[in-house]
Order: sequence, then structure tokens, then C-alpha cells
Amino acid sequence: MTRVVAFGGGRGLSAALRALTRLDVDLTAVVTVADDGGSTGDIRATRPVLPPGDLRKALVATADPAKSETARLFSHRFGGEDFLTGHPVGNVVLTGLLELHADPVVALDFAARLLGSRARVLPMSCTPLDIEADLEEGPGTRTIVGQHDVAVADGSVKDVRLLPADATACPETLEAVAEADWHVFGPGSWYTSVIPHLLLPDLREAIGASKARRIVVLNLSEEKETDGLTLAGHVDTLRRYAEGVRFHYVVSGDTRTLADPGSLNSAAQSLEAQLVAADLASDGVTHDVAALAAVLGNLLVEDGG
Repeated sequence: MTRVVAFGGGRGLSAALRALTRLDVDLTAVVTVADDGGSTGDIRATRPVLPPGDLRKALVATADPAKSETARLFSHRFGGEDFLTGHPVGNVVLTGLLELHADPVVALDFAARLLGSRARVLPMSCTPLDIEADLEEGPGTRTIVGQHDVAVADGSVKDVRLLPADATACPETLEAVAEADWHVFGPGSWYTSVIPHLLLPDLREAIGASKARRIVVLNLSEEKETDGLTLAGHVDTLRRYAEGVRFHYVVSGDTRTLADPGSLNSAAQSLEAQLVAADLASDGVTHDVAALAAVLGNLLVEDGG
């Protein structure tokens, strides 16, 4: 069976996973562990565990349909006006599992069994990480630490890093990356969900050394952190952080690409990649899962996957 590793975090990775679970593949999700917003930020502020939010979303996205009620429970947010308000049940459950098991991979494998997940969900690193970015604001530059703050800050991101700088990837993650036939990056928040996988030195080295073929799926709409960045600019930014990593396909679901593919096609060629343009938008912002699955499935089959 074709082995696929999907990289990302948050809603973007969830969209890719929902598409890939429609295909007959052996799927692994590698999830960023730098989220610090909302419920996850509150948990990180008091407990030294991996941020649960993006991990929960990946687990729910790959849940067995027969476990839909369990998935619904994991996604349910507490109402009211007390200390539980706004926390998804799944974040609380994952926090408990991460405290019970010293190895976070064991905790996530347990959660995956609860949900009947059709993919193995692995953290990018077994150490909680933070994102640090340099933003250009007018004539000056300022440095911001924190995934949420980077995602919502005014100004243009000029450089992004991970803290601690000497963090390493989980061994199971490196093993999955090395054994994969395909790597899929995106869609997702570019600087805070997609590019971070290329900022961890041993993970980037493993990705580059793997014989897997690689696909990058572009976003359909701008986000605050990439305000003003064109689709070609997204590809150019990815290339800047992907030293030693070859990409094979750039998938764009933005209908604007169909009308004027020139600049994006040039950017894809700078990655030595082929541009694949299709109408993948369900509402102009969100990827249509069935359409994305069809495009990814065709690439995996046509290219020997």
C-alpha cells in the first residue's frame, strides 16, 4: 500500500487528511506542536505537555465514521462561564493522556484507538515548540514570539524560526518520513503550520533524504500572516526554507490560477515542480474534500503511487 505522510496543522491539515482518508493509502499525519492560542494556550500556560489543539483536529479528521459520536465529543466545546468554558473535550482528554504517558506518541496512539483513526497521528517534535518571527512594520522590524501572535500581527513576516533552536523530531516521525512514498504539505497557515516542518533541522534533513515524491497544496485565500503574499510568493517562500528538499507537484485550487497561471507556474518550476491547477474551492475559502481527494488520488496513481 502507498505510504503517505501529510504535514501541517490546524484546519488546513484537517482538510488534507479528510481528502487522503478517501484514498486507499497508509496515512500518517505529522502535526506542528507550536500552537498557543485559545484553549491550547491556556493549557500550555499551566501544564508542560504538547499543545493538544492541532493534534486533536488531526485525530478527529481521520476518525472512523463508525466513531462519529466519539469524534463529536472530542470536538465539543464546553459552554458556560467557568474554568472549562471554551475548552474542547478532546483537548482535556489529550492533556490527560499526555500526563499519563511519558511518551507522547503512546498517548496519541491511545487516542487514535478511541477514535478509530484511519491515520497515525504523530507530533513533529516530542518537545513543545514556539514560533519566533521577524516582522517588517514600516521602516522598522520587530520580533514576535508565539504562533497566535505571529498569525494575527500587523506587518509582513520576513523570517520565521522555532524555539528552542536545538529541538529535534520524534524518532517515529523521522521513521515515517523516511519510509513514505509521498509527502504532502499544506494547505494551511503558511508560516505557522506548513513551513515549521522545514525549520526543524533533523526533520528537514530526513525529508530531503527521503526518496518520497512531494506535493504542496496551496491555500485558497489569504490569511493575516500572509496578507499581500501572492500564490507565487507562497511557493517562493517555501523554497527559501526548503533547502535540499525537492518538490514534484504544486497544486493550486484557486480559480484565478486557471485564468493566469504564468507567475505561479514559474514559481513552481523554481522548485523543479509541475503546476497542477484545478477548481478545488467549495466556498471560495475551504477546499472541497472530494475534489481535493480526486486530484491527489490522480497524482498518486499517475505518478506510480
